[in-house]
Amino acid sequence: MNSTPTPLTAAVRRSWHASQYLLLGIPIALLAYVSAFLVVAVLLFGVVIIGLPALPEAAKVLHRFAESERRRAAAYLGVPFRPTRYLPLDRGELSERVRRVLTDPTNRREVLWLPAQALIGNGLGYLTMVLWPVGMLVDGIGLSVVHLLDRRTTDEYGTPPPVRRGWVLRWHPVLADLAASWTRSLLTASPSAERIDQLTESRAGAVEAHGAELRRIERDLHDGAQARIVALSMRVGLAKQLLDRDPAAARLRLEEAQDGADAALAELRHVVRGIHPPVLTDRGLGGAVRALAAGAGIPVTVELDGVEDGRRLPAAIEAAAYFVVAEALTNVSKHSGATAARVRIDRAPGVLLVSIGDDGCGGADEGAGSGLVGIRRRIAALDGTTRISSPIGGPTDIEVELPCGS
Repeated sequence: MNSTPTPLTAAVRRSWHASQYLLLGIPIALLAYVSAFLVVAVLLFGVVIIGLPALPEAAKVLHRFAESERRRAAAYLGVPFRPTRYLPLDRGELSERVRRVLTDPTNRREVLWLPAQALIGNGLGYLTMVLWPVGMLVDGIGLSVVHLLDRRTTDEYGTPPPVRRGWVLRWHPVLADLAASWTRSLLTASPSAERIDQLTESRAGAVEAHGAELRRIERDLHDGAQARIVALSMRVGLAKQLLDRDPAAARLRLEEAQDGADAALAELRHVVRGIHPPVLTDRGLGGAVRALAAGAGIPVTVELDGVEDGRRLPAAIEAAAYFVVAEALTNVSKHSGATAARVRIDRAPGVLLVSIGDDGCGGADEGAGSGLVGIRRRIAALDGTTRISSPIGGPTDIEVELPCGS
C-alpha cells in the first residue's frame, strides 16, 4: 500500500499550518488596533504634561507586544530569534526616560507597525478564511484528478509523480511567508541601524561613566589632597607668626606641616593611580596584572600569551584591561568567597582577549553595585564586548574582547 500522501492531503497540511499563523493575526490585529488608540491617547496626555509618567510604562507594554510578534514571525520562518536591544526605561530621571522613549528609533518602528498590523493582519486573516472553501472546491476536484493521472504515469514508466501544491490552497503559505517577512522587516532594525543603536548606547554609557569618574576625582581631591593642603597652609602661617617669639613652637608647626605635605602627596598619588596607574607605564600590562594578582589576597593564576612580546598595546586598551582585572579581582576578594582565581590575557591579531574566573559561590548581579556595569560600560566605550556568567553556586566567569588594531 502506498503511504505517500495525496497531493490534496499535502496541500491541506501546508495550508493549514500557514493558516494558523494568518488566523492568529486577526486577534493580534484587533489588539494592535486598540493599542494604536491607547498610544495616541498617551501621547496626547503627554503633551499636557500629566501623561508624561505613563510614556515609559506604555513603551514597555508595547515592547512586550512587539517582541512576541517578532518571536512568532521568526518561529514561523524558521530563522533565529534575537531579542531586541531597547534603551533602558527603568532608571534615571523622568525627563531622561521620556527622552529615551521619544528618541529610540525602535519605538517609532513599533508605533508605525500597530496601525499597519491592524489593517494588513486583519485583511490577511479574513482572506485566509475565504480561500479555504474555494480552495477545497477547486483543488479538491483538480488535485484528485491530477493524482489519478500521476498514478497512471508512475505505474507505466516508474517515475515518481511531481509535487502538487494546488492552485488556490498554495496561496496560504505564500501569504503567511509575506506576513511574517513583513513583520520582521518592519519590527527588526537593519544591521546598520542596530549598530548605530549599540554605539549610541555604548557612547552614552561611556559619557555617563566618564562623568562619574570626574566626580570621583573631584571628590577625592576636595576631601583628601585639598583639605590637607589647606591644613598645611594654616600650619605654615602659624609657624611664621610664632617664628620670632617662640621658635620651638614654630619648629613644631613646621614639622606638622612637613607631615601634612607628605600626606597630601600620598593622596595625590592615590588619585593619579586611579586615573592611570603608574605601574602600567613602568611595567606594562603583564607586570601590572601580576602585581594585581599578588595583592589579591587569594591565589591567582596569571596566564599571558603575546602580551609581553613585540610592540605594546595602545594606552587606552592597556588601561581598560587593567581596570577590568582590578575590578574583577576586587569582587572576587570581597563577594565571591572563592579560594582561587585565574586571569588569562591573549593577544590575537587585532583583538585582546581577557578572561577572569573564580571558584566562588557565583550569583553576581550587575544591578547590585558590584562594579560589573562599570566593566561593561568601559569596554563598550572602546567598541569591545563583555560576557558575564555567574550562576548561583558558581563559578563566575568574565570574558572581555577588546579591538587593539594589532
